[in-house]
Amino acid sequence: MSEVRVGIIMGSKSDLPIMQKAADALLKFDIKSEINALSAHRTPNEVHEYVKTASDRGLQVIIAGAGGAAHLPGVVASGTILPVIGVPIRAGISIDGWDSLLSIVQMPPGVPVATVGLDAGRNAGILAAQIMATGDAQLSQKLVDFKAKMREDVIAANESINT
Repeated sequence: MSEVRVGIIMGSKSDLPIMQKAADALLKFDIKSEINALSAHRTPNEVHEYVKTASDRGLQVIIAGAGGAAHLPGVVASGTILPVIGVPIRAGISIDGWDSLLSIVQMPPGVPVATVGLDAGRNAGILAAQIMATGDAQLSQKLVDFKAKMREDVIAANESINT
């Protein structure tokens, strides 16, 4: 698949190690993504333009990661009907990530943001794939296989402990 289906947006380049995990998870399901560093506070016009054109560019889900006040996922969600997944990031200025988590999870009525755990970029990528799989039988099967492989890995690890 060559077309980009998931937009990954982060508040600053320092968030890349976390958000790259989302892109890597999506690649395991053959889902192409794009990554951009756009700040809700420092580049609001660019964020609005990105969100406004997302559907027309073929995006189906947007993953937005941010630390500190973490307004980016909510700003993104306010401008689109696409599903938005928020990734709270522990930032150097934060209080161990609690500010990020609470800022993303406590959205006002009518502006939902699905929220994964702190620094959980990988889970955001998997959740995006699961959302997209509701209308895609091939992707659904890839997720079934992925879950079966995780199960097998845990069983094998358990057996190695008990031998």
